[in-house]
Amino acid sequence: MAAAKEAAGPSSGRAVLVTGGAGYIGSHAVLQLLTAGFRVVVVDSLANSSEIALRRVRALAGDHARNLVFHKVDIREKDGLEKVFASARFDAVIHFAGLKAVGESVQKPLLYYDHNVVGTINLLEIMAAHGCKKLVFSSSAAVYGSPKNSPCTEDFPLIPHNPYGRTKLMAEEICRDIYHSDPEWSIILLRYFNPVGAHPSGYVGEDPCGTPNNLMPFVQQIAVGRRPSLTIFGNNYATKDGTGVRDYIHVVDLAEGHLFALRKLFESSSNIGCEAYNLGTGKGTSVLEIVNAFEKASGKKIPLVMGQRRPGDAEILFSSPAKAERELHWKAKYGITEMCRDLWNWASKHPYGYAASESPKLNGSSR
Repeated sequence: MAAAKEAAGPSSGRAVLVTGGAGYIGSHAVLQLLTAGFRVVVVDSLANSSEIALRRVRALAGDHARNLVFHKVDIREKDGLEKVFASARFDAVIHFAGLKAVGESVQKPLLYYDHNVVGTINLLEIMAAHGCKKLVFSSSAAVYGSPKNSPCTEDFPLIPHNPYGRTKLMAEEICRDIYHSDPEWSIILLRYFNPVGAHPSGYVGEDPCGTPNNLMPFVQQIAVGRRPSLTIFGNNYATKDGTGVRDYIHVVDLAEGHLFALRKLFESSSNIGCEAYNLGTGKGTSVLEIVNAFEKASGKKIPLVMGQRRPGDAEILFSSPAKAERELHWKAKYGITEMCRDLWNWASKHPYGYAASESPKLNGSSR
């Protein structure tokens, strides 16, 4: 994880609050923050995450683990969040906490507005009250909806197609409004594309609760025998093999993007305002291409069923990460081969997620 330390620059023992730090992306980011020398306080309700992930992070972080504190707190509960802020001074906040299942958001929109919008408002109010005005916000490419062209740049129209995407856009707008009301704020909005993979040790990865909502967690469950087949929604798109094209990014690269964002917040000679950045590879990969890559990495055959297109699915959607490269000096390093290799390393060790094993033997924890 040496690259993380270089990416963050001198941390000087700065304290960072990480909401949702026990989740998939959050846990990877917490590990990189620790190894870069930050003091990290995690708040997480554990509604869709596992405290075991943080135990693994501590084990992988070695001596840096002493700089990690965890509070089981739901950010919708202001009293609990207030107590955390009263217990320590934070130099910045990384805000991951929220719900992220598109299908569930359609069925339960009020739940998503409560978690993702009300929770964000609570956090911002308490940050302001305690004079903590540096924020990295976990947004999503879902704010773009189905753009007519790719690569997708940050100035594309923001037309999300579902309640999940709208909650992310609303949170972005709230961040923009709070900056305009108080220019002391510095806010970076990171729009993720499609995270894939796991920590190369195989001991921290994605452990979805219930039925997976994204392609690769579903594929990994098929590979370990938990599900029979994969339904591909649409094989008649105007793409090289007829299946939809997306921008997949290694979760380690994505986590590192947050370190570069923090460096921007801490090292900028002037207030940066509220800026959005795409985090992706800038390369499109079809559904069949990434499934084939996973089959090679795992040695497992993934049975396929061809289904109808889903309303609202974009034919081709991949990022232009040029702004992040230019202004954050961040660039994704890993490709589909590494993503699938590390995903299988995690899945083969933990076919049923964290619950199956709490005491890993931490050998070969780096690339």
